[in-house]
Amino acid sequence: MPIESRYDAVIIGGGHNGLVCACYLAAAGLKVRIIERHTEVGGAAVTEEFHPGFRNSVASYTVSLLHPKVIADLKLAEHGLRIIERPLSNFLPLPGNQYLQIARSVGETQAEVARFSRRDAERLPGYYKMLEQAADVVRDMLLETPPNVGGGMGDFLSALKVGRRLRKLDMAARRDVLDFFTKSAGDVLDAWFESDPIKAAFGFDAIVGHFASPYTPGSAYVLLHHVIGEVNGHRGAWGHAIGGMGAITQAMRKEAERRGVEITTGCEVAQVCADIRGVQGVQLADGRVIDARCVVSGVNPKLLYTKLVPHHVLDEDFLRRMRNYKCASGTFRMNVALSELPDFTCLPGKHVQSHHKSGIIIAPSLHYMEQAYFDARTLGCSRKPVIEILIPSTVDDSLAPPGQHVASLFCQHFNPILPQGLDWNVIREPAADLVIETVTQYARNFKASVLGRMILSPLDLEHRFGLTGGDIFHGALTLDQLWSARPMLGYGAYRGPVTGLYLCGAGTHPGGGVTGAPGHNAAREIASDFKRGRVSRKPQQHEFS
Repeated sequence: MPIESRYDAVIIGGGHNGLVCACYLAAAGLKVRIIERHTEVGGAAVTEEFHPGFRNSVASYTVSLLHPKVIADLKLAEHGLRIIERPLSNFLPLPGNQYLQIARSVGETQAEVARFSRRDAERLPGYYKMLEQAADVVRDMLLETPPNVGGGMGDFLSALKVGRRLRKLDMAARRDVLDFFTKSAGDVLDAWFESDPIKAAFGFDAIVGHFASPYTPGSAYVLLHHVIGEVNGHRGAWGHAIGGMGAITQAMRKEAERRGVEITTGCEVAQVCADIRGVQGVQLADGRVIDARCVVSGVNPKLLYTKLVPHHVLDEDFLRRMRNYKCASGTFRMNVALSELPDFTCLPGKHVQSHHKSGIIIAPSLHYMEQAYFDARTLGCSRKPVIEILIPSTVDDSLAPPGQHVASLFCQHFNPILPQGLDWNVIREPAADLVIETVTQYARNFKASVLGRMILSPLDLEHRFGLTGGDIFHGALTLDQLWSARPMLGYGAYRGPVTGLYLCGAGTHPGGGVTGAPGHNAAREIASDFKRGRVSRKPQQHEFS
């Protein structure tokens, strides 16, 4: 089989983390090539026309977690990226023609919450302070490499550094951090508030991409994970990338190419070439072999180790645990073309209003979210799904024809593994109908306004984007799969058990979302290994030659 010229690093997958990693490696002087199986880079962060004249972010759909250092280092603004903040954070239409709006300012939100509970309104500033303090702990660790359990002195010192950071907090703050890492979001929110709407508004973050009840222990961390980002310097804010999420990855591609990264699209990696000495490169689906001193994977760790890496180079315990690596987010994703804006019964009007520019959450209580999860576990689909609606065309006229709109529908809970012999290929359309009907209960014109739709079931997300189990995070954000244990204890430092094989995707610290942090951190470790001579510099006899 033909062997192509040697590279310092071959990256599997041109998603945003693969692009970020490539940019930093190229800046370190390495010869880098990205292999992407689709015809365009971006992974789940792409923008496409899904109905004539209507474009939208296909899977990833909103911005907050993209790290400001990555934005600055990769000069994304210079490559055309523009992100605008939502004028209103979230809007919850509620039964009985009521609603709750979460505003940018604490005072405005307090006035909203006071309509349901004066006590909750009074407690809101304290909750925000507690949340921000806990979020700061996580923010400080986003661009750090987790210590490997059983590693050397460097890992021991890294662990001490984390301990010293926690010692700076008072005891109450330490307890709050422990609560977020171990308790359920429901338990945390019940301890703070008494009214259902405010608990639902905050609790929604705990189940986004997380196939669990808001009362599942550990779900509080998922809530925290979703508030650690920022938009244009405003912490905790969410925003829209003009041109959709593809604008982010296209800007990254421009910078990667400017730095000399070679990008090959429409080309699939069939196997990582490896033996007991370590990796030698990758074999493509067409039989070609690309020789490389190291291989960097941006794909789900479970996909990498169970499908792409030869099993004989992995020990039995590692392979067993990786087969049991938890991947399931219960996400059902839709894009819809609309003839007009939703006319909500609680806030009537088809003209653009502030709530149309926010995250519109259909989930009036934590109990509603919990029941959606129970339904999905037993029936396959929620009878009353949790839905977040974003209408980016209200702030970005490049996405839809004048007077018309596109909407992203991000829906929970839909079981990636269906019970009772059900098949996603059969029930995806009825499931989409259910989502449309659910929204229509709150905005009566919604169903009639739908001109076209794109449906991505959990199975579609897996097949199209390689999201095993439809998991948007490349693995559940649970305590056993975080920090030094992501993806597995002993391999939390972006290096796997095979010499020369690295991970740079969301299955590593700090986890899912369009952050760029895994790609940034992995590149730092890889460049360090090259500098210290830990990566082989001599060509090896290729096992596929």
